[in-house]
Amino acid sequence: MKRALGIDLGEARVGVAISDSLGLMAHPRETIRVDKNRPQTTVARVVEVATREDVSVVVLGLPRNMDGTDGPAAQKAREFADALRAKLPAGCSVRLLDERMTTVAAQKALHAGGKNVKNSRAIIDQVAAQLILQTHLDSESLRAELTAETPSPQEET
Repeated sequence: MKRALGIDLGEARVGVAISDSLGLMAHPRETIRVDKNRPQTTVARVVEVATREDVSVVVLGLPRNMDGTDGPAAQKAREFADALRAKLPAGCSVRLLDERMTTVAAQKALHAGGKNVKNSRAIIDQVAAQLILQTHLDSESLRAELTAETPSPQEET
């Protein structure tokens, strides 16, 4: 199985996480600093990592409003996803995943682990990307389990 890449898109930083080769666990990878004067460099860096790591899917957090609607941040994520799709190698897809509250969850996880959240801003973005990717991996695993447990019409008697 090819690996998956998780992305937490932010205004100043982009957190990146990667799955293990089995597609079971997400691991923080890096934080990309956003150059507001050259936004294409962020896309280029994500494409570089995805290509080097031979990923089959990039999972991008979609920061929806609490009421489920799309705001400016969600629109920016959709535009980023489109830019990635145009540059990623053939066979690598981009999926958007509702990521409401992942940064808050990342902060809580770091705090629970004894980390000073204020001094861990770059790590927070990586952990948020890890949470986005782990949610995707878990849902894919559950989907595979449910598919395996559902008897085919020929098996039902």
